[in-house]
Amino acid sequence: MSGDTGRHTRDVRDGFREIYGTAPEGAWAAPGRVNLIGEHTDYNDGFVMPLALPHTVHAAAARRDDGVLRLHSADVPGAAYRLRPDELTPGADGGWAAYPAGVGWALREAGLPVGGADVHLTSTVPTGAGLSSSAALEVVTGLALTELYGLELSRQQLARLCQRAENDFVGMPCGIMDQTASACCTAGHVLHLDTRTQDRRQIPFDLAAEGLRLLVVDTRVKHTLADGAYAERRRACETGAAALGVRALRDIPHGELGAALARLPDPGVRACVRHVVTENRRVEEVVALLEQGDPRAVGPVLTAGHASLRDDFRVSCAELDLVVDTALAAGALGARMTGGGFGGSAVVLAEDSRSGAVGEAVTAAFEAAGHAVPHLFEAVPSAGARRL
Repeated sequence: MSGDTGRHTRDVRDGFREIYGTAPEGAWAAPGRVNLIGEHTDYNDGFVMPLALPHTVHAAAARRDDGVLRLHSADVPGAAYRLRPDELTPGADGGWAAYPAGVGWALREAGLPVGGADVHLTSTVPTGAGLSSSAALEVVTGLALTELYGLELSRQQLARLCQRAENDFVGMPCGIMDQTASACCTAGHVLHLDTRTQDRRQIPFDLAAEGLRLLVVDTRVKHTLADGAYAERRRACETGAAALGVRALRDIPHGELGAALARLPDPGVRACVRHVVTENRRVEEVVALLEQGDPRAVGPVLTAGHASLRDDFRVSCAELDLVVDTALAAGALGARMTGGGFGGSAVVLAEDSRSGAVGEAVTAAFEAAGHAVPHLFEAVPSAGARRL
């Protein structure tokens, strides 16, 4: 156990005692994630390559015998939410608590014998940064509840239930990538996930040994149109798949993309289809490069992915484009936005010897543009959800 993990475990246990007046039965952690490549492909049955971050949501919890779910976060002012079983209903406005409450609802909807619980949460995952803080919150709650009640679920089953919580309880039509990354990633690896079959491969990802660094740049920006625009892009993908007569855009071979696009009269749908099909190909390219031991060649693939997200899928923004353009001008090997878009974070692949200069250039560019100072840190492939 690292020093930071040990301290956070003590903090969440102590916080539980302070809030609920008794000791927890256990403590758990689930990480945020950053996606190396494969954006907006998961809800198109495509391929993704996330890695877990060292940033985690911690939970301390204990069972209750009255069916009530009490939820408290050290990071949000206010008393604990108290929810009776009949109050666990989709669409209820619970703010942050809707995510863990939705997990309780999804577990019960699946017929799993989960009773009440007191849960105290604390997080080091930046919120609004496109790093899956909500998925980490869901997964740690699901892991705590299932282990408290002695239920044996595979990590993929846990991820599916957490995705249902976000889709059907919270109302966010996300794919399965974020929850799977939080539940299933392993330290020192990037996860190659087929979102249709759920086949997973852990691919070694030790950039430090190659003299490289993967930086995350949190722009600290989240534009308000994100949620509605996300649903709009998803509808465009579904429209394209239906027009092309396939189950999902994953079924359009890259070699047949030109012919497929010629059958789509709507330019917006056509652009979304082009992004998804080429992004799936980029995932395949990155897998091949890593397996060949050529991680530096991943850089241009990342940059091509950003151009596609910016120009075809139209989910970038001025701040994300500034990160990418500045990092490349400062000598980075590649860069792209990561996550849903319209703000959040970008990833930058750089030589270790250049990473400091790249970070300084990005910070200076933001200051010159009058933006808030971005938060930069190294993405270190870390462990998925676990009991502490």
